[in-house]
Parts: sequence; structure tokens; C-alpha cells
Amino acid sequence: MKSISHIISALVLLLTGQNLVAQGGNNVKPVYASYTGLVMAGYQGWFAAEGDGSNRGWYHYRGRGGVFAPGSTNVDFWPDIREYTKTYKSPFKFADGRDAYLYSPYDEESVDLHFKWMKEYGIDGVHMQRFVGEIKNPSGKRHFNKVLENALKAAKKYGRAISVMYDLSGCRSEDIALVEADWKELVQTFKLTDPAVNPTYLWHRGKPMMTIWGVGFNDRRRYTIADVDKLVDRLKTPEHNVSIMLGVPYYWSTLGNDTEPSTALHDLIKKADIAMPWAVGRYNSKTFKPSVVAGDVAWCAANGVDYVPLVFAGFSWGNMHQDPKIYHQIPRLKGDFFWQQVAAAKQAGAKSLYIAMFDEIDEGTAIFKAANEKDTPLNGDGGLRFIGIEDDLPTDHYLWLAGQAAAWIRGEGAYNESRPQRK
Repeated sequence: MKSISHIISALVLLLTGQNLVAQGGNNVKPVYASYTGLVMAGYQGWFAAEGDGSNRGWYHYRGRGGVFAPGSTNVDFWPDIREYTKTYKSPFKFADGRDAYLYSPYDEESVDLHFKWMKEYGIDGVHMQRFVGEIKNPSGKRHFNKVLENALKAAKKYGRAISVMYDLSGCRSEDIALVEADWKELVQTFKLTDPAVNPTYLWHRGKPMMTIWGVGFNDRRRYTIADVDKLVDRLKTPEHNVSIMLGVPYYWSTLGNDTEPSTALHDLIKKADIAMPWAVGRYNSKTFKPSVVAGDVAWCAANGVDYVPLVFAGFSWGNMHQDPKIYHQIPRLKGDFFWQQVAAAKQAGAKSLYIAMFDEIDEGTAIFKAANEKDTPLNGDGGLRFIGIEDDLPTDHYLWLAGQAAAWIRGEGAYNESRPQRK
């Protein structure tokens, strides 16, 4: 029989978020006990290749009608494939007739390489995207479980922070409950919240962290703020006891533009631990307003919520929409646009960053190594093409720049509003 003191100690630990179940019954502490001071990126991991074992074909590479061929693809950028040890011949060719190859995150080797890059360039880690619309079906769940398994192994190997981010895009009200059930399954299957097994899984405010992305947008979603509010209440119970980051619209603090004009959103954010606004596509270098970030910081400080601003390298989705006019819709400007946002966040007092995204070549926000524009394959004869990293820059330029941003956020080195120059 347990002693009274043992029982009291266990209750104290439970109430402070350091419960014995979460820590696997030992005193091992997580490497990353807080998001504060970290610069992390989003990791889509949704690509698949024909022959990779996922049985999903060219998933997310393919274009309209499920066709992946010249003139039909979903991606604007082409990965720099030179360091991958396992690649797959695509239906695309270069101008000189060579076959063009792609990678799959279903392969452990490819995810390992990505985490190796994170360590090499000083990026603290990634939030693993988990699309509720995908994990509803066995094929999607199998894929994302395998990618997460690969990532957890690599995160531990390279000492990178990692967390799970649920994306509610495409959900209905009845789907929201899947998040709680799936989280419980992940905790049991992968022992996510046991630092002895996953020492670099991200914690915040004394609890393992998860993100719920996509609440409060005014784009006619088929679920409500109230649906997510109920989910947050469930996840905050002792059964789960998690720290929650909410992915919210960019103009959330003023309830304007892209945001539902409902104070219920503010009430929900006050229940969470971190607010992270979605900035992708909301501005370019000429229309960006640092005052928005400063206003967000002030609101969060006044309401006891931590704040993580989002920065992105650029935006392009010409192939997805088969419209050449929207290649480079938000120009990267060799990194000046990215650094403009980093500087505004730093000067407003932000202590962490979310970079969108590590591997998003669909919408052209990726910071990982992508081919220079001159080195991309042909994309049919209908006026479509692939864009890429600016031809006078190395293919790792945005990885390097993200690492510089991380150093500035950590208070290392001498940085200012001017984009740092690589020596």
C-alpha cells in the first residue's frame, strides 16, 4: 500500500502538470520545457511518391484530377534532391532530357536529412502537421503516423524540438472530437509525453504542448468557435493536461478582416497558452504593417497568453491553380521580405517564432533546400513552369536565413533590420 506522503506527492505533481503518467513514472525532464526562445517551423510531411510503400501514389505532388504529369502538378517549387539517399523517378524531365526525381517523407532517410539540416542551420525544430481530414481515413492515418514516427526518431537523434499540430481545415463539427481521440492514441502509441522516450518533445508551461490550428476564420468553416472551445476544455482536463497553442486568423486581436467578429474567439484564446496568428498570404513587403504584431503582443501580455508570431519566406501557387500570373504572388526578394517580418517580431518583443513552412512547396513557402529556378524541370508546353530559389543564391539560402533569425531571437550575434549577409 502506498504511503500517504507518496499519494500527496503524486497529487501535487498532477496539479502542477508534471504528472507521473506523462513522465513515464520517472524524473526525466524534457529537453525543451518551453517554446519561449525557440524558432520552429511547420512541417507538412504530406507528400508521397509512387513506389515508396505508402500506396498513395504521387500524393500532394499531383495536380487536378489526381494527375501528376507535365502540365498537371500541385507544387511550384522543386526540391533540391542532391542529398537524398532514396529518390523516385517522376514523370517530369529537364530540358536536356534527364529524368527529374523527388523524395518522400514516408522514407525514414528523407526525414532524417531534414532534421539534420535543422541542426546544421540552427533551427530549433518543427511542429508536425496532422490534418484531421486525413487521419479520418486509414490511408491518411497510416501515412501521417509513419511520417511522425520518422520525425520523432530524427528529432531525438539531432536534438530538435518537435510537437504535434492538428489542422482543422475541411472539418465538420462532428469531426472535432477526433482530435482528442487521436491525441490519446498518439500518446499511447508513441509515448509522446514521456521524456524518457521522447526527450525533445516540446513542453510549455509545465505540460506537453499541442497545437490546434484553424479557429475563428470567417471563411465559412463547417465548425464553430464553440466546437473548438469544448475541445480545449476536454484537453485541459487532468486526463490529458496539455498546453495548447491556437492557430488563429491574422487579425484576431481586432476581430477584423479575416476573423469572425465574435468575442467568443477572445474568450477561447484566454483559455489557451499561446496564440499564433496565420499570416501567410495576408501581406507583401509593401503592405506589411509591424503595428499589427505590436498590437498582438500587447493584447497577449494584458491577458496572460503567450504569443508566437508567424513569418514566411514568400508565396506562390501558380501550378495549383494553373495560372502563371500567380507565380511569385508574394515575392521573396532574396530574403528581404522574410527578414522584414523577423525584425518586426523581434522589435515588438516576441520571444519565439513560427516559420511557415519547412517543406511547403505547394504554395511556395518552403525554407528547405529547393532547386534554383534555372535548374527546375519542364512543366509542359501550356505556359506553366516551376519557380525556385533565386538563381544567384545558394539552394540553402532560406535555411541559413532561418538559422540567423533563430540566433537573433536567442539574443546571439549582432542583427538589425537589414538582412544579414552571408560570408
